[in-house]
Amino acid sequence: MQKFLTALVLIPLGLIFIVFAVANRHLVTVSFDPLEPNDPMGTVQLPLFVLIIGVAILGVIAGGIATWFRQSKWRRAARRHQAEAIEAKAQLANLRASVMTPAASEPRRLLLDQSSTTSRRDKAGAAV
Repeated sequence: MQKFLTALVLIPLGLIFIVFAVANRHLVTVSFDPLEPNDPMGTVQLPLFVLIIGVAILGVIAGGIATWFRQSKWRRAARRHQAEAIEAKAQLANLRASVMTPAASEPRRLLLDQSSTTSRRDKAGAAV
């Protein structure tokens, strides 16, 4: 079902991409020299669809990097909490081991109440 939905979305997007590329294939001049608009030093001629798709890819990369930097405090907190949880589990295991070890090494003694060992009966034979 997931492959069908993926194909249902990706095939139309691919077709739109191809139509966009064919419709915008004329060359545009891109200048990287803002000081000399008449005779720029750094110019590149690209098809318009390459320019638009390239700028979109750069925007996605820049957004991903910005998001990664903004989420750094949450990743740091998650690492700290994970380390604290591991430490707490280790302490719990040590405490459980220390509680279980002395109890296992001591011989078990059954303490009986002295009053229950002596059997008393009344005149009718009932236990008192």
